[in-house]
Amino acid sequence: MTPDDVRTIALALPEVTEGDHHGHPAYRLGTSVLATQWTTAQLNVLLDESAARAAEGGPCALLWWGQRLSGIQVDLTEATPELVADLLEEAWARPAPARLRRRHHPEG
Repeated sequence: MTPDDVRTIALALPEVTEGDHHGHPAYRLGTSVLATQWTTAQLNVLLDESAARAAEGGPCALLWWGQRLSGIQVDLTEATPELVADLLEEAWARPAPARLRRRHHPEG
């Protein structure tokens, strides 16, 4: 996976934009940061604690901000596009209003 692959996946989600976050490319829904491309090989995806712990393993390590678990750090040299898409969608769904979630998944 490359940063361009991540960008394509992230920007395919409804209303996601790209901008700067602490000097790094980041993907947002409104003002909520979903993920930050920390290095070319490292993507930080912001998830709640249960989702982060469920994703831990393989190319995903827990991401700590101080003493707070804030998400998953993804090793893009090991990650599949499907994994990255699932993690980004999980991060997107948290702040997404119901109207966007319904539009993105009309079947339920």
